[in-house]
Formats: sequence, structure tokens, C-alpha cells
Amino acid sequence: MIDTGIIEILRRKFTHLASELTERGRRRWAASEALELGHGGIKVVAQATGLGERTIRRGCQELRHEQTPASLAGRRIRHPGGGRKLLQSHDPALASALEALVDPTTRGDPMSP
Repeated sequence: MIDTGIIEILRRKFTHLASELTERGRRRWAASEALELGHGGIKVVAQATGLGERTIRRGCQELRHEQTPASLAGRRIRHPGGGRKLLQSHDPALASALEALVDPTTRGDPMSP
């Protein structure tokens, strides 16, 4: 059983570092702490930080299969293609529909009818 004092120490460490770390950095820091604690460490770190156990397990996998620092230098934080897709990719007619809403003679002149 892990002492509640350790949970508080981890919580304080995490609050000091969280704003400075990227998503990958948080995951790897949490995994490092969990591996140091040994059996039950993932659950304790998840409880202390609010990160998901699955996230910490993924960080542990990354640490176990460590790559050379040179190969990590140019890596992106997220995989290409992440994030929201453009609205035009969902509705190709969107741009023309918006153009039809605005009369070409009134553009730029708020006093025109």
C-alpha cells in the first residue's frame, strides 16, 4: 500500500511541472514516477495527477522501448492529420452558399441596402 504522503508529493510535483510539459512530456514524467514506485505505481500516479491509467501505461511502453535522442529531436507532438477537419471537407457547397448570402454589390459598404 502506498502512503498518502507520496500521493501528495506527486500531486505537488505535477502541479509545478504540468504547465511546462507537452502532452508527451506529462505522459513520460508520469510513467517514470510510476515505474519508480513499482507495483501499483500506475494507479497511484493516476490518482495523484488525474491522468488516465491508460495514458501512463502508454508512457511506460515508450520508456521501455526508448529511442535514441537523435530520432526524437524532430518528432511532432501529435501525428499529422490530427485536429478538426475543415468545414468545406464535410460540405463542399458551403463556400458557395455563404457567397450567395452576401450580395456582391453591398460588400464592404455597411450603408448599402
